[in-house]
Amino acid sequence: MVGLVVVSHSERAAEGIAEVAAEMAGDTRIEPVGGDGKGGIGTVPDAIEDAIDAAAGGETDEGGRSDGDGVVVLVDLGSAVMNADVAVELSDAEAVIADAPVLEGAVNAAVAATDPSATVESVREQAEAARDIEKL
Repeated sequence: MVGLVVVSHSERAAEGIAEVAAEMAGDTRIEPVGGDGKGGIGTVPDAIEDAIDAAAGGETDEGGRSDGDGVVVLVDLGSAVMNADVAVELSDAEAVIADAPVLEGAVNAAVAATDPSATVESVREQAEAARDIEKL
């Protein structure tokens, strides 16, 4: 199963977005991560890496690699992209960052991840399709 990570500069925002996406996610693992680790606004690569590893799920081999189907990471702003990119590089899990609006992308990704044949690429594509959602 493909897991999801929601990265926001605000821990509360990440948790709220993950909560909304979870309504559509079935058994999909969704890990929210945000804040600077000290109660402030920001993002931390190590915390994002931990969230990626948790969302990857599955069993790990002796090298620490997961047998899950990968992780799609959704981010809010600027430095979250940079820190998520560092975390993806550091993690042993297969993970990609979606170029998508964080809330709408997370909901689309959650729905896509429920498909038993979902892949990291198919889930990322659905997250990125949220760029075209009109609200009015």
